[in-house]
Amino acid sequence: MDIAIFSPSSLFSEEDSPTSEENADSEESYVERKHQFPGMELIIREFSFHQLNANLLWPGTFAFAEWLLQHRPCIKGRRAIELGSGTGALAIFLRKSSNLDITTSDYDDQEIEKNIAHNCRANEIPVIPHIKHTWGDKFPNSEPDWDLIIASDILLYVKQYANLIQTISFLLKCYKTQDRREASPAENDKKDGDVVLPRPAFLMSWRRRIGKEDEMLFFNGCEKAGLKVKHIGSRVYCINL
Repeated sequence: MDIAIFSPSSLFSEEDSPTSEENADSEESYVERKHQFPGMELIIREFSFHQLNANLLWPGTFAFAEWLLQHRPCIKGRRAIELGSGTGALAIFLRKSSNLDITTSDYDDQEIEKNIAHNCRANEIPVIPHIKHTWGDKFPNSEPDWDLIIASDILLYVKQYANLIQTISFLLKCYKTQDRREASPAENDKKDGDVVLPRPAFLMSWRRRIGKEDEMLFFNGCEKAGLKVKHIGSRVYCINL
């Protein structure tokens, strides 16, 4: 597992840096910020530094939130899981804005789970179900059955691409279409304008700057694993079997 070698809180200027608070139950320190999402403001507690880099919001979260809100018919009625949830902000937004049935997931780390629960309570929603899982490891739920997998800005560590692809493939293949009341493939796909979202599907938004070679390394890896990659606009990609 890769460890962060910098503190992402350094990305904020002194004017934007909120007051840090020490958690009495751990050695972690936090910063609490108000973030403007489409149609609402969320209070999100972020790690000032976390060794697994599951610490704060990146620009892709906000852009992806806007895209998902604009294409709400595509996700209506879905059962979703978010990979690399970090602070849980995107899942909290989707629960509040679209009442999406969503589960968060991230590294097998107790502090991440506790912080997501804190952020749920801070934004006055029930604590969202959470799964501690490190990509590539055996999935803790023996029969996962989500028809929508989402993630934003998770291509930070190239060495984790193979493990990430393994987890995505596993979750997509586990979806039990035979158990659903689905009349036909055409009706199975939720269509919104030019966007057709298959069931199941992995939706990923990528806004962080990385080398084109690294980006293609991930997408080529997906295709070698039998997955189809399609860019559906605004740096959002749909990946399915």
